[in-house]
Amino acid sequence: MDTLLLIVGLILMILGLIGSFLPVLPGPTLSWFGFVCLYFTKTVEANYWVLGITFLITVFITVADYIIPAKGTKTFGGTKYGVWGTNIGLLIGLFFPPIGFVVGPFVGAFVGEILYNSKDTNGALKAAFGSFIGFLVSTFMKFVVCFSFLILYIYIAVKNFV
Repeated sequence: MDTLLLIVGLILMILGLIGSFLPVLPGPTLSWFGFVCLYFTKTVEANYWVLGITFLITVFITVADYIIPAKGTKTFGGTKYGVWGTNIGLLIGLFFPPIGFVVGPFVGAFVGEILYNSKDTNGALKAAFGSFIGFLVSTFMKFVVCFSFLILYIYIAVKNFV
């Protein structure tokens, strides 16, 4: 049973790493469940500090993943309309994976800014670009967290199983 849990945990870690790039898969959440599988084995002693800290990191990254594209829009000069457009575009993009996750917030920010000021297409493009930069930043953060979780998983597994 320990071997099965170890393999399932590793698969979840790898899926989490892939999920950091594919918004369809909740990358950090899958990686965290990989830790849970590891700590369910009899060989690895339960360490609630590791599980608790990684859980908090997972929650933070998951929430930040939805906030950062909107903050990117705001940072690049977007208004409330652009921020709302980014969030609405992200929700609509969920129905058109995988390209919808990238295009949805961009188009949403652009449309929101055009609704606010139809004469400032340059400003609308700038805000939409900010949304895209925010998406790249959040994707990079998820990748770093999932990769760190994978390295920690391998370290704990090797230390306890070898």
